[in-house]
Amino acid sequence: MKFSLIICTYMRCEALSKLLMSIQNQIVYPNEILIVDGSINDETKQFLEKNFFENLKYYKVEEAQRGLTKQRNYGINLISSESEIVCFLDDDVILEKEYFKNLINTYKDKKDALAVGGYITNEVVWEKSDEKGQKNKYYYDGWMRNESSRFKIRSLLGLQPDAKPGFLPTFAHGRSIGYLPPSNKIYNVEFFMGGVSSYKKLLFDKIKFSNYFHGYGLYEDLDFCLRASKLGKLYLNTAAKLEHHHEESGRPNKFIFGKMIVRNSWYVWKVKYKNPTFKAVFKYHSTVLLLILIRFANSFYGNNKKQAFTETLGRLKGWFSLFYNKPKLS
Repeated sequence: MKFSLIICTYMRCEALSKLLMSIQNQIVYPNEILIVDGSINDETKQFLEKNFFENLKYYKVEEAQRGLTKQRNYGINLISSESEIVCFLDDDVILEKEYFKNLINTYKDKKDALAVGGYITNEVVWEKSDEKGQKNKYYYDGWMRNESSRFKIRSLLGLQPDAKPGFLPTFAHGRSIGYLPPSNKIYNVEFFMGGVSSYKKLLFDKIKFSNYFHGYGLYEDLDFCLRASKLGKLYLNTAAKLEHHHEESGRPNKFIFGKMIVRNSWYVWKVKYKNPTFKAVFKYHSTVLLLILIRFANSFYGNNKKQAFTETLGRLKGWFSLFYNKPKLS
């Protein structure tokens, strides 16, 4: 299957170079690589002029097209007519050699697949299950990992997610893809990480990435996946492995980030549940408030106390704004 890779980047020349080096080592190589650069300097352009990467095409966008979702839509309009699959990667990931091989083969194994996500290996430590049911562990499909403090508290307050990982609960605030184990299995999901994703090209004839998510984005992948899941099946292949290194450059400040967490979570919740029950609404806001309090506590007891406090203020601002200025669905 012919496939295109789109990498949207912003002021991350060094991180991008590491990603491209890992792409060169792939067993299965993309038929085309489109770099869509929103940087306000020419470091990335100069690096690519000095270094050759097969099938690579470079595009520099102006301010009007800058921002993750805008750059993705820009790239989609440039892909080859022969491509069947469109892949996306964040510019701060590093691939294992069989990433594309396993990712693309999923479309052969799962004939009904409309989209397939890859699996990040370096963010969570998993172990084979001891089957002892330890309270501080989370168990799934024969594996276990440490349970986070926030989910322990949520469990005590009756705010545990009512959906399995990869599916959005009735009151949002679910378990992320990181709660699926490194089993090398393929899991049916409703969403996955946009920076390690792929979609059948035909999907983009029906939907595009939403411009509601300005600049950095945050949950723009969840929004897109939820809309895509209404049109076909989505899968996560845990054998399509890579590492995510969370490059700090190009990220918003913590106040804006905290505000985005709350407002954007409300937005994607309403994408799936346009008319939630009173119970779901109560649980949504209760969970938002609980997470604000937990983040506030981090400003006293955690690392990066100043950042935690700034993010707390942003979350509070975002939460209060929901009562007088709700996000407008596209």
